[in-house]
Amino acid sequence: MKQMATKKQAQAAVPRTTQLEQVKPPARAKPDPQNHRTVDRVTQILEEVVYHPGMTFAELVRALGAAKSSVHGFIRGLLAKGWLYEDQHRFYLGPAVYGLTLASGHIRAGLVTHSDLAALHEETKVAVFLGVQAGDHLIYIAEAGSDYAAGFEARSDIRRTLLSTAGGKALLAARPQFERESYLRRRTREEAESVEKFIGEFSAIQKTRIATNLNPSGMRIGLATAVLNRSGDAVASVTLVGAATDIQPRLAKLTKILTRHVDAWGERAVAPREAI
Repeated sequence: MKQMATKKQAQAAVPRTTQLEQVKPPARAKPDPQNHRTVDRVTQILEEVVYHPGMTFAELVRALGAAKSSVHGFIRGLLAKGWLYEDQHRFYLGPAVYGLTLASGHIRAGLVTHSDLAALHEETKVAVFLGVQAGDHLIYIAEAGSDYAAGFEARSDIRRTLLSTAGGKALLAARPQFERESYLRRRTREEAESVEKFIGEFSAIQKTRIATNLNPSGMRIGLATAVLNRSGDAVASVTLVGAATDIQPRLAKLTKILTRHVDAWGERAVAPREAI
């Protein structure tokens, strides 16, 4: 009896574990971020170009300490998506970077400054957007003026097909024939109607230097022209955006104002540093 009492006393002395405590999993520490070889390589390429704009391929290979074939593949991919820009075999940050900047709410000045866009807005009283081509898309990289609908779209979807925007059509019309035809051949069946429409507008765009585009609702219209550098190459497009009821009656006047401003920008001599 004494032994049984001692055993019961010992069991009572041990704290009982509740059912909840028995099934509760042990707390796990939050895993640390891990490096990824591909991400590391892409990041390093972009950072090298940020801190040393105008690097050559050979310089990038030496900086990365990687095989030429590997670096070449990464660079071609970054160029195709507009993250890098190549000028005379030297690499600079591409327009896609500035598209993200615009989407975040910051406006960048480049070859075409924000003051230029502001002056154009002041004279036209409509919103002004600066766009550049990145691969097969148009990316808006700066704006001036107030147009909530267009501004929201520019921040929500930084890549637009060239055929769906006035700025994209202006750039496409200014491209060399082989580039333009190559782009049109790459379009999908779903874009066949847009291709046909552009071909029908092409002669007028070339003659007037102006491309237009109505949004799907027909309520807003974009009026755009290409920005040419001193060599005559199209490096960007500038689009005036506003209500169709406001812009269409002033189309001729706005065309003159837009081309006058853009022609003045194109006369500047700027050393290449970025995509525009």
